Amino acid sequence: MTAVERAGARTRRVVVVALVLVGGVAACTDTPEPVPEVTVGGEPGGTPELEFVTPLAVTETTVEVIAEGTGPRLVDGGPVLVNFYAESAADGSLINDTFSSEPRAYELNEESLGVEIYRALHGQRVGSRLLHIVVPSEGQTSGTVSVLDVLPTRAEGEALDPREGLPTVTLASDGTPTVSVPVEVTPPTDLVVQPLIRGTGRQVSPGQVITVQYVGVRWSDGTVFESSWDAGELPVSFPIGVESVLEGWDAGLIEQAVGSQVLLVVPPSMAYGGTPNELAEETLVFVVDILSAVGGPEAAS
Repeated sequence: MTAVERAGARTRRVVVVALVLVGGVAACTDTPEPVPEVTVGGEPGGTPELEFVTPLAVTETTVEVIAEGTGPRLVDGGPVLVNFYAESAADGSLINDTFSSEPRAYELNEESLGVEIYRALHGQRVGSRLLHIVVPSEGQTSGTVSVLDVLPTRAEGEALDPREGLPTVTLASDGTPTVSVPVEVTPPTDLVVQPLIRGTGRQVSPGQVITVQYVGVRWSDGTVFESSWDAGELPVSFPIGVESVLEGWDAGLIEQAVGSQVLLVVPPSMAYGGTPNELAEETLVFVVDILSAVGGPEAAS
């Protein structure tokens, strides 16, 4: 479960927003019109359920914290991973939904997110669920009613002791892993799967789209050949268990829990062996933080 899911069993909180109903203002009386309500329901971490009377004319942009996360506050210029669900304030029609596909990764700045979403997310804690109501932009007649879930960008859970003889991993304050490989030792010829952090989310299953942070290192000399933690890089999403990534990733990440960090030692036969890739003869070491898993057989049933 993510920090959002740990915020409580089933979250259903009524949030009062300073809106007025279009055409709903009666003739002047001493009795004020009731303030409309937006109700946010649904399972924590799952697709939100919005209830409000339409049409709504949004008079100001507002942000309400439905559930506050327990993770670190978002840092300007750092990565932010977000699920969002948006409906038209005019008629409640769906505008956008990432809960049914995969979360989106951005840098926390106005250029990447746009001014309004940046302002909504700035200073929020990882794990928070936000209600974001936005006035119509220029040329539009309707505002939007949105829910934003701020997801972790690093593994979180119980730290585990790895077996002896494996590469060692140290983490920077922001979660960036540094891998030290015993290059003087002959690498294993079979796939090695060593969880380093045990997450508490759902298990990864074939056919899902997973979102991860990762670093890849050559066993031969310990050098990094690619990393989503590099400056300007972001978490990545891809299908798992459908021969779309390395065989070692398919075999090593399926059945791991979301929130986990997993060390993989992948022999050439389960990596790039037999291809013209420059890494074809290399045993590769990966440290993978599993941030999200969406879809798969369970979602289709």
